[in-house]
Amino acid sequence: MRNVKAKKHLGQHFLTDESIAKRIADGLTNHKTNVLEIGPGMGVLTKYLIPQEGINFKVVEIDTESVAYLEENFPSLQGNIISGDFLKMDLTTITQEPISIIGNFPYNISSQIFFKVLEYKDQIPEVVGMLQKEVAERLAAGPGSKTYGILSVFLQAYYTVEYLFTVPEHVFNPPPKVKSGVIRVLRNDVKKLDCNEKLFIRVVKTGFNQRRKTLSNSLKSIQFNREKVPEMEIFKKRPEQLSVQEFVELTQFIEANLQQQ
Repeated sequence: MRNVKAKKHLGQHFLTDESIAKRIADGLTNHKTNVLEIGPGMGVLTKYLIPQEGINFKVVEIDTESVAYLEENFPSLQGNIISGDFLKMDLTTITQEPISIIGNFPYNISSQIFFKVLEYKDQIPEVVGMLQKEVAERLAAGPGSKTYGILSVFLQAYYTVEYLFTVPEHVFNPPPKVKSGVIRVLRNDVKKLDCNEKLFIRVVKTGFNQRRKTLSNSLKSIQFNREKVPEMEIFKKRPEQLSVQEFVELTQFIEANLQQQ
């Protein structure tokens, strides 16, 4: 069967460098009981994951041409190829157990994949993914970085994010216009944030929506007693200066003052 044609609307860029593919596959740590590869394409990562012992390995692929290619070229995957959209999947229908995620993620949905991961954070212990370098750096960025943002905070609240290595443009077909980055995301010990998590999400989003302003100004749309705000250092900062823990503490303060109006 001939090679799969990359489809622009699916954001497909097929990795052609075998050494990089193996390096990505080797990025998974010990969380390998159940592994799901997103968007295997022509199986450049898949071939290094299938031989690994002791794992229940499945792939999910939205491109029907790729599904046909995988079925023909990887007979050992029979019964383990899920044809569909990962973003619309209920992961508990695949397994009730923890499941690690790996893949060369399409650039156009890479952020959405990590929001999906957060929905299933109690089931997903680890993610190893290749995505646009700028996005990979953003997810791994810490407080004080210009690239630190909403998804950085949300992800780092529940995961440790490690930037592993950069991948050049020329090792893909077709080559993308930007470099790629590989990250490893490992679940931390936080089961639940020490604050109202819905309010936490609102505080983080509201703060970063006007990231150039101090939090005193950017959070004005959230109604709470602001009597103590002028004397609190945290409100004099901009959102990218706050760690996850400081956002938790900020949320605690706002929650405590919501009823005092």
